[in-house]
Amino acid sequence: MEFTLITSFFEQKTTMEFLRLGIVYAHLIACCVAIGMVLTSDFAMIRELIKGEKTHLQDTRHMESLQKTVSGALAVLWITGIAIIWVDMSDKGLSYLLNPKLQAKVAIVMLLTFNGMLLHSLVLPALQKAGSLLKLQFNMRMFALFAGALSGVSWFYAAMLGVGRPLAWKYSLVELLAAYPVLIVGGFMMMALLTQWAKNREESGTATAQSYIQRNPALAAW
Repeated sequence: MEFTLITSFFEQKTTMEFLRLGIVYAHLIACCVAIGMVLTSDFAMIRELIKGEKTHLQDTRHMESLQKTVSGALAVLWITGIAIIWVDMSDKGLSYLLNPKLQAKVAIVMLLTFNGMLLHSLVLPALQKAGSLLKLQFNMRMFALFAGALSGVSWFYAAMLGVGRPLAWKYSLVELLAAYPVLIVGGFMMMALLTQWAKNREESGTATAQSYIQRNPALAAW
């Protein structure tokens, strides 16, 4: 009897609409939190590279808080995303899974999840150990830049697909994802150029300081 009441409750269209609204709202909040954290961290890193300031990567508490918050937001996105798919499938059937926009969003979130695991297990520990992006070995620095570009682009691209209702069923999966790799490569190249410029400036400043010390016997004695 109780099971029948529960079943009939969820079969009501109005109930499902409000249920979907609540899930979408939680989904949106989690996405906003993650994008805000990622954007703030990326802007801080860019500002530090341009101005040559002390990097926030040396703040262990900040980095741990960033990891936990973004990971938690990503977990909420998976849970609410699966719930939204379940609600929509109950109304539209299995054909809903053929929506190219849905497929594109799921593919990006899966890639974002795998990339996040690499960032948290490899890149962030290496950054904390080195203390600066510029002090990483070349291969690790390039990997960190690519993973960072992929992360930033993926969050915004997934958000765009999430709110892009007019995109549903109008474009193929290939068309929807056409700009995705272009934006990743573009972001990676921009950050690679910026870090190379910052590294050249740092090395030039160090060489100038050493040259000055060598020309000054009093300082060289220290």
